[in-house]
Amino acid sequence: MKKILIVDDEPNIVMSLEYLFKKENFEVFIARDGIEAIEIVENNMLDIILLDIMMPKVDGYKVLKYLKDREDFENIKVIFLSAKNKIKDIELGLKLGADKYISKPFSTKNLIKEVKQLLKN
Repeated sequence: MKKILIVDDEPNIVMSLEYLFKKENFEVFIARDGIEAIEIVENNMLDIILLDIMMPKVDGYKVLKYLKDREDFENIKVIFLSAKNKIKDIELGLKLGADKYISKPFSTKNLIKEVKQLLKN
């Protein structure tokens, strides 16, 4: 069973994504800010992270930097899911090492397809 971490401070997004990925047979972990996300990453072998950028305490960019600075997390795939949809935001996210950048609002069907595609590679 693949393990996914959903990191977002918006309860409706978290709930719908949790439901969606449990239906797709993922083990789902939830974090509502960057600090929670880092704690979960430290304690679980994850396959993929859906990461919001604008969050309280520690933002998504800092979480991604933390992951990329650690060799033991290099195999975790990261998809930014963000309302920040300007070209410069997307370029920065990818430059920092995200595997994909998906702007909100997004298609859940497309998101599942992107997640499965990333996990195949």
